[in-house]
Amino acid sequence: MSVSVDSNFSHKIWQETELSKMVEGGVPFPMITDAGGRIGSLYGVYDQEAGVDVRGRFIIDPEGIVQAMEVLTPPVGRNVSELIRQVKAYQHHQKTGEVMPSGWQPGKPTLKPGPGLAGKVWEVWKPDKAF
Repeated sequence: MSVSVDSNFSHKIWQETELSKMVEGGVPFPMITDAGGRIGSLYGVYDQEAGVDVRGRFIIDPEGIVQAMEVLTPPVGRNVSELIRQVKAYQHHQKTGEVMPSGWQPGKPTLKPGPGLAGKVWEVWKPDKAF
């Protein structure tokens, strides 16, 4: 879902006039209003002086635990591909217990945590695999 201090009407217009032209059918998740910044305050992204939620994204697992967060100032847009990569990595970890090295992509090698891995990560993962 997306959350902002904008009204439901603003979200509807944004979806119809902009997002639906970028993503066929518009974004496939709800956009909710955070009037007064209560949700943004809980996540530390509400700018009370400006009355807005600062750009941020949070990956929250099924148990409600924040697994990742990114907060950016308005001039810099978020990277949707990176968000999707991270969600897939967390899902893979939940299924397998494996951990993903820097830049991991689905299908690439993972790391199996345990005492035998200490001092041997370099045998499994090299920096050139991150790109």
